[in-house]
Amino acid sequence: MMKKKSVFWINMMLVLVLIVGLAFPAVNVSAAGKSKKKKVLVVYFSATGTTKSAAKKIQKATGGKLYQIKAAERYTAADLDYNNDNCRANKEQNDDKCRPKIKGKVKNIRKYDVIFIGFPIWWGKEPKIIRTFLESYNLKGKKIVTFCTSGGSGISGSTKGVKAAAKGAKVVKGRDLTDSSAKSVQKWAKKK
Repeated sequence: MMKKKSVFWINMMLVLVLIVGLAFPAVNVSAAGKSKKKKVLVVYFSATGTTKSAAKKIQKATGGKLYQIKAAERYTAADLDYNNDNCRANKEQNDDKCRPKIKGKVKNIRKYDVIFIGFPIWWGKEPKIIRTFLESYNLKGKKIVTFCTSGGSGISGSTKGVKAAAKGAKVVKGRDLTDSSAKSVQKWAKKK
């Protein structure tokens, strides 16, 4: 009789554990005992608005914070007239030491794990203002993911400059998002 009672109570405890397990699903816990969601910052420079659109798609896909790099001296249409050898953009791109001044700063950049950084391609490379931004912060240990918009050059010519300016960061292969749909951007961004 005592043995039957023990078996009954053991079975009742198992049923109770099963009910509690179904009512309160297990929490996703890593091997270290904590689950950590990566904090994402989506930074972009956009002189005409095209890159801003791509940045917003990434922000929506990742849930990251959006930050716009603003030039201290705004770029005008004349500054971006690439047919004029003396336009501001051409002068900056031809001067490797040029670092255009930026208006504002990211608050507490240390809290971000992944930083997407986007820009238009100017003469096959990132605008020099991108180097100004990257050189303004300690990015050691951060993951930097580049993206661009371009009329045809693509992103490959910017990799060297970004890596040189983002000292200590892991710069991963970027992507040209000029004509990318929100769905394809989401699929790409979530893998980063």
